[in-house]
This record gives sequence, C-alpha cells and structure tokens, in this order.
Amino acid sequence: MREPVELRRRRILAVVRSRGSARVSDLADELKVSVVTVRRDIEELERAGQLVRGHGVVRSVVPIQRAAPEAVPEDGHTVALMVPERHSYLFETLHGARTVLEEAGLRIALHIVPRRAAAERPMVEAALAGGASGLLIAPNWRSLESEEADYGWLAELDVPTVLMERRPRPGSRLHALDSVCSDHWYGMHLAVDHLISLGHRRIILAVRDDSPTARALRAAFIEIAVTRTEVEDWTVVLSSPEAGPDLSAGPVYPALDLPALLAERGSTGVVLHGDVDAVIQVQRLAEAGLRVPEDCSVVAYDDVVAALSSTRHTAVAPPKTQIGAAAAELMLYRLGRLAEDAGESATEPVRRVELLPELKVRGSAQAPAKSR
Repeated sequence: MREPVELRRRRILAVVRSRGSARVSDLADELKVSVVTVRRDIEELERAGQLVRGHGVVRSVVPIQRAAPEAVPEDGHTVALMVPERHSYLFETLHGARTVLEEAGLRIALHIVPRRAAAERPMVEAALAGGASGLLIAPNWRSLESEEADYGWLAELDVPTVLMERRPRPGSRLHALDSVCSDHWYGMHLAVDHLISLGHRRIILAVRDDSPTARALRAAFIEIAVTRTEVEDWTVVLSSPEAGPDLSAGPVYPALDLPALLAERGSTGVVLHGDVDAVIQVQRLAEAGLRVPEDCSVVAYDDVVAALSSTRHTAVAPPKTQIGAAAAELMLYRLGRLAEDAGESATEPVRRVELLPELKVRGSAQAPAKSR
C-alpha cells in the first residue's frame, strides 16, 4: 500500500531536521521511493519554506537540536585528534568528533599521521607536550604486530584517551581503554545475510587485510560462513594487491583476480572491502564481460563512495560520523569528571561503545540467474 504523500513529506522533514542535511538519493533509499518522487516532495517543502535545496542535497532551515553535553570547565582544554593520512573513512569520523568538541567550546589540534611504522608515538608525545589534555586517536595499525607494538606506550598516557574505530586484542594492555567502534561482526552479518536472502549460496569475501577493520571483517566472515548452513562454498582473498597480506593475522591469500575466481568457484555473490576497491573490481568485471548484478551480485563495505558508482552499490554503512561524535562525547565526559575530581583520574568504569552499521540496499545485488 502506497504511503500517503503528506505522511511521506513529514518523514522527509523529520529526517532532514534531525540530521541538518541529507542527500536526496539517501532519502529515496530510506523511504523506498524513487529519487524523482523525493525531489517533488522536496520542491513542495521548499515552497512552504520548510527546507532548502542544494545540488543533490537538502538542508533544514531549523538548527539541529542537540542535547547539552556535560559541563566542561572553560579552562583552555585542547583535544588532539589523530587519524591516518589518505583515509576518507576516518575523515568522516573526524568530522563527527570535531562538531561535538567545537560546540562544547574546546580547542582542537588535528594531526594527520603519515602511513609509516611507529609514526603515531612521536606525534602524540609532541601534542601532549604542547598542552593537549585529551586524545582521540585512530591508530594506523596495518598488522597485528604493529598494533601490539603500540599497546605499551598508549596504555601509559596520563591524559584521557579514546580509541576511534579500533578494538584492541582481548586481554591486551589496551583492553581497558575507552573506545568507540562499529560492530563490524554485525556489519558482515548484514552483508552475508542479504546475499543469502537473495538466494546466493557461493560467496566470496575480498578484503584489504591491512587494517583492524579488515581483520575484523575477515574473522567475522569466516565465522558466519561456517555457521550458516545455506552457504555451500566460500573463500577469502585480497581485494587489492597493493593492500598486502597481514602475515601475523593468519594465512596469506592470493591477490584478487575476481573474474577468474568467480568461474573457478562458481560463486555468484561477493562482499568487497572497501568500496573504493569495490568500484575498481566492478569495472574489471565489466572488462571481462561480467555484469553486476546480472552475473555477479556485489555488496560493498564502508559506503564512502559506493553510491557514486555507475551501478550504485548496495553497501554496509558503518556509522562513521556518529562514531566520532560518540568518542567526542565520551571525551567530554572524561574531562568533566577530571574537573570534578580536582585533577585526579575519573573513577567511572571504562566504556567500550559499539554502534551498529546499517545496510543500504541499492542496485548491485539481486537473485542469481539460476534462481530467477
């Protein structure tokens, strides 16, 4: 049954007001209607003075109403924000953190960490020497070995520290450090379950293998594929030869020749991490004469550029911006507790926050040909 026009427009208005802005294509996906329909609704809402249109984007005319953060003293707190260079995924997380911190009146010191071994430590030490009273960090852990090498000095920092999109090894020295992370097991569950629901029984995971997220996704996929009786065949490969295998995380998988692997395994569904690699691999499928989704269904993971591909990719979307915002709110809480305790460490329990990704269903996955 078709949703009444006025109800749909109220939903659009509520979504845009809650977020401040939204992409027209995302609204169409969420409301399960065409982009043309959403554009017509937005035009009417704009005529009524309730929304403002941009190029592919609609914005609220009402400021976002945010809950007031816990009071933080106006004593010149500076929070250092550290993310790896050339990492668009984490840049979205950074923007979420920045918004919360700036609204709370804190000074922000942004540091872009070069992609070389052990680059974070000297930058963190310099930031703390420069007066930073808190640290939000997404370390560039390209292997388990590099991750564990950072455990010692990070655990010994004497300022509130919150890890973003990083979950240290259970039982490690950083296990009891505040962290905010996407539930990537659930994200992989969404991807595999979607393919299974469409009738796919032979599935490939192509993963970068050079980040904590990649290693979490690989472990989750193997666990899920083994336990889901519907899956008849599965395999894991590198999504990009440039990513390099993490030798410390397990077996080395060959670089991806996706067209050949699909033929060899008889696979019809692929989960690709990240979605920049997904766009590249779909182009290579086309060069080999394979169509998406007719010959191969694709689910991308990250949803940074998945919606911009010529075939808009169905994608798992971790809550990147919200991860940064939640990490910043946790930092505000820690700084507020420090003020209450007259400079002594907050005694509240460590918080390990997980936010669930969502599946954005677009046009790159459908039932395999033999079941249609």
